[in-house]
Amino acid sequence: MKDETNVWGNRLEAELKANILDFWMKHTPDDTYGGFIGEMDNQMKVIPGAGKSLVLNARILWTFASAYRIYHAAEYLATAERAYDYLIQHFTDREFGGFFWMVDEHGRPAETKKQIYGLAFTVYALAEFHHATGREDSLKQAADLFHLIEQYGYDPIHQGYIEALSREWEMTEALCLSSKDMNEKKSMNTHLHVLEGYTGLYRVWKSEVLRNKLAELIETMLDHILDADGRHFHLFMDEAWRVKSAHISFGHDIEGSWLLYEAAEVLGDTALLERTRKVALSMAEAVLAEGTEPDGGIWNEADLNGFIDKAHETRDWWPQAEAMVGFYNAYQLTGNLRFLQAAENSWSFIDNYIIDHKLGEWYWGVDASLQPLASAPKVSAWKCPYHNGRACFEMIRRLGESSHVEETIQ
Repeated sequence: MKDETNVWGNRLEAELKANILDFWMKHTPDDTYGGFIGEMDNQMKVIPGAGKSLVLNARILWTFASAYRIYHAAEYLATAERAYDYLIQHFTDREFGGFFWMVDEHGRPAETKKQIYGLAFTVYALAEFHHATGREDSLKQAADLFHLIEQYGYDPIHQGYIEALSREWEMTEALCLSSKDMNEKKSMNTHLHVLEGYTGLYRVWKSEVLRNKLAELIETMLDHILDADGRHFHLFMDEAWRVKSAHISFGHDIEGSWLLYEAAEVLGDTALLERTRKVALSMAEAVLAEGTEPDGGIWNEADLNGFIDKAHETRDWWPQAEAMVGFYNAYQLTGNLRFLQAAENSWSFIDNYIIDHKLGEWYWGVDASLQPLASAPKVSAWKCPYHNGRACFEMIRRLGESSHVEETIQ
């Protein structure tokens, strides 16, 4: 078992360094306008005129800051610094505070609303950059942004966070993240990533205010976003938590299962840890039973009529990455070999069908014949090195810990 664990960990580390991080360092810096390109198609063609999203830039910063913290390689630090400098120079709203949602190819403000989802990822990235480098300016910027989110995005009546506000931090009708999302006041997705950002910030900034807000957010997700059976998240809600969607997102469910447990673990709250442990296992079991195919791949979404994806017969890259971590987390919590097998199957599906072994990085997804989606981008506002990079970071660490435990027992 120990040898198999080492082989898997070594394979993941090779994938991380040679195929994900190396790809982003070689192919995505924008040498004309600075920062990173906004979009690249599946055939490696850079799309001229593509805007640059806050989410893409923040995720690049988080990924390479994490890589530098773990491996201390100068090229990872240089890439993180490039992302940080561009973020501060071009995305910062110096008049009203916070960060713009989109800038154009030249780095000029294009969509100026304050999308809480994007701000949460910026907190996450700035906190990780501080964690990796010790830079106090990055920590201050993360803490200041936390206070802005709490001042303007928090709902003091019902708790939780409003999706978006105008540039001036006023109420807006333009709430949704993308054309695929409902235009509702609150979403699971935004809350999940505020949770993630606050967890990352609390690792490096032990503010009592932050601690209380993170604990409250965990409880809010368990009380209002998790369904009554404790198996799936509701996706969209109004400000009073009335559910507006019957869809299930298997990728978010399995991602949320381990992120909720991680948040409680970082807090060190025994009661929340036990509560999130039960939820993590229940959600992992539901995804394994309802959303996973025999080949190890999981579907994106379902509704009351079944798998939404089967109308299009596609499976995207990021739910596969999250499934590998989420199932392995469930295995670590229980020792149940079914979860270990599910994690291994997830990796097998990724390796066989999702990784682009020829050109690098991962495909957006595959079709019914398990062929890559040729028209989907390799790089875009939403296609970043974060899900796959983070899955590798997590699995390398967790497999290393498991190997150490086995060695100690022997």
